[in-house]
Amino acid sequence: MKYSYFIFLFVLLMACGDSTGTSNPESNSHAENINVLIDASRDSAHLSFKQRTHFLEEAKTQTLQIRNDTTKLDHLSRISLAYKRLDDSLGFRNMNAEVLQLAIKSKLYKAEGESYWDMAAFQRSYGVMDSAYYYYQKAYKSFSSLPSDSTALSLKARILYSMGSVENFFIDYLGAEQSVTEALRTFIELKDQRRIYNCNNLLGMITSDMGNYESALEYYSKAGETIRKLNIKDKSDLYRQNENNIAHVLLDTSRFYDAEIAYRQLIAEHNLNETDLELYPMALVSLAYSIFKGKNDTNEPKELLNKALISFEESEVFNDDYARGKQYYAEVLAAEGDTINARLQAKEGLDIAIAANNNFHHLELLRLLTHIDTENAVAYSDAFYDLSEVIKEEERTTRDKFARIRLETDQVIARNETLTRDKFIWTMVALALLFAGVAIYIILAQRVSNNRLKFQQKQQKANNEIYNLMLSQQGKFEEGKKTEKKRVSEELHDSVLSEMLSIRLFLSGLNADKSEEAEELRAKNLTRLQEVEDLIRTISHEMNNSSYEKFYNFIVSLKELVDTTEKSSGVKCSFNYEDDVEWDALEGDIKINSYRIVQESLKNSVKHAQCKHMQVNFSLDKGMLYLTIQDDGVGFVVKKGKGGIGMRNLASRAEKIGGNLQVVSEPGKGTEVLVKIPARYVRPKINLEEQTETVNA
Repeated sequence: MKYSYFIFLFVLLMACGDSTGTSNPESNSHAENINVLIDASRDSAHLSFKQRTHFLEEAKTQTLQIRNDTTKLDHLSRISLAYKRLDDSLGFRNMNAEVLQLAIKSKLYKAEGESYWDMAAFQRSYGVMDSAYYYYQKAYKSFSSLPSDSTALSLKARILYSMGSVENFFIDYLGAEQSVTEALRTFIELKDQRRIYNCNNLLGMITSDMGNYESALEYYSKAGETIRKLNIKDKSDLYRQNENNIAHVLLDTSRFYDAEIAYRQLIAEHNLNETDLELYPMALVSLAYSIFKGKNDTNEPKELLNKALISFEESEVFNDDYARGKQYYAEVLAAEGDTINARLQAKEGLDIAIAANNNFHHLELLRLLTHIDTENAVAYSDAFYDLSEVIKEEERTTRDKFARIRLETDQVIARNETLTRDKFIWTMVALALLFAGVAIYIILAQRVSNNRLKFQQKQQKANNEIYNLMLSQQGKFEEGKKTEKKRVSEELHDSVLSEMLSIRLFLSGLNADKSEEAEELRAKNLTRLQEVEDLIRTISHEMNNSSYEKFYNFIVSLKELVDTTEKSSGVKCSFNYEDDVEWDALEGDIKINSYRIVQESLKNSVKHAQCKHMQVNFSLDKGMLYLTIQDDGVGFVVKKGKGGIGMRNLASRAEKIGGNLQVVSEPGKGTEVLVKIPARYVRPKINLEEQTETVNA
């Protein structure tokens, strides 16, 4: 890690050297330096956020020296995406704005469209779908200004596909179907099989949501045929997705027997419980409902739904399908006459649907509760009506908004066609002038080429001088190290060793003398030994490298956790740790999991122990970290091989970092959690034990 960091610094220094006044910004070596800086910021996970952004800033500085706008935009676009990958939203926005401004100024429509596209993807990743659609529309306008070739057609079709997915999200099904169908026609023309599959799959979902189930099955069937044409190694994910979509349509059309067969085949043939833990509980829920509605059976559906809900909870995936599982489970329980548990499951599903902002399941669960919770049926019915009206109004507003955007897009396209005709006329005029200027250009280009060659030769010479200077500086650095070692050796030999020899001989002579004068002389010589100890400590401190200064962000986080627990619970808490340990140099996994173990243990003590005091200790001994969390609470009987999910999580976290966790407790004697963890560091650290042994020697 240390060597990689120095390599990056070396590259950075070389890049900075190339960016001086004697460099050629458009040379290949300059472009390679920029690419190395961008790649370093993206791939150097062991470096700090500040160091990685510094690489991007240096890459930007060098990129702005490039005279070719196309090359400059290409580098700036990569830099903006690198900021996005670092989750630096401000850096991404600023860089994206610079790219867009330069692209508009230079009339580089492809770069302009890609900049809008990047911003749309950024907005979509944060769930701001209306803004994402706005930027997709702007990107489509930019790509429409490009010459009509295969690249431009593909770019426009990909934007149309993205716009269709956003329209489908806002339940503008007609607009979504129109956008994706147009994209599909282009991809068929370009024979882009993967995107043909994507379009057919999305059209299947759109038509299914519209209630046109036969068309949905037709689109899904075409998508399945396209999978076989794809030239990719692993198609299993696509096959599972396609089969699940078809089975879902069968369930929606009340073809319960066919849906049951389809879901059983999907689960069995693809081993979903091993290959796809996300799809597995969803398929179990649908299979259970198919059996319940098709056979009017409740036993197997209850078993399947229980298994699905447990799978959702274990994976901590509380999404729309989890709410759907709760709804179906409530229906099954209601069919058995267990209205109490049915209401409980339905209400839990309602809370999940509200949290997930899923209006469809929200309405379905309100409708179900009006039937099974008769006491509150009126309230649920009113809520159902109010939500329906809100959804209708939102859909109407969204359709109007998208209609306006599509109208503006059509107007822009018509205007671009007019401009294209005008451009053709002016192009013919320009060609005549161009031929006249070709001869002059060839002469000037030859002259520029000769000057550039001379300039490159001068640059190579300057680079050699810089390299020789660096070698010279390295030699001076090594010479300084040798001088310092010699000085320390002389200090130890001339002052420390001679002084200690004098004291040893003097004390040896006083050993047999028991007089008061001898006692006084021994005391004076002990004082001299103390002075020698101080001298050794001074030399040691001079040798200590200030780059190993400690920072306590990790310890500060633990202190804040303990203090917050004490304030919120009223239980007295204390935290002890060793000052001479470089805590922040520990690997990130060790710090994160240690923090979570302390957090979970304190929470358990507050919740269950009825304690008056809790104590957290963190220490290092012979390369092992020892973490203990103690309380003086009621305690409990520790059962081997058993324990709740909280204890299992603690053990799992300890195993992740190669540690061992032990819980010691007895009724009435409190509880102690002991964790032993191998100490691992993300960069070399001072070996304090070895340093202490050296000083004492």
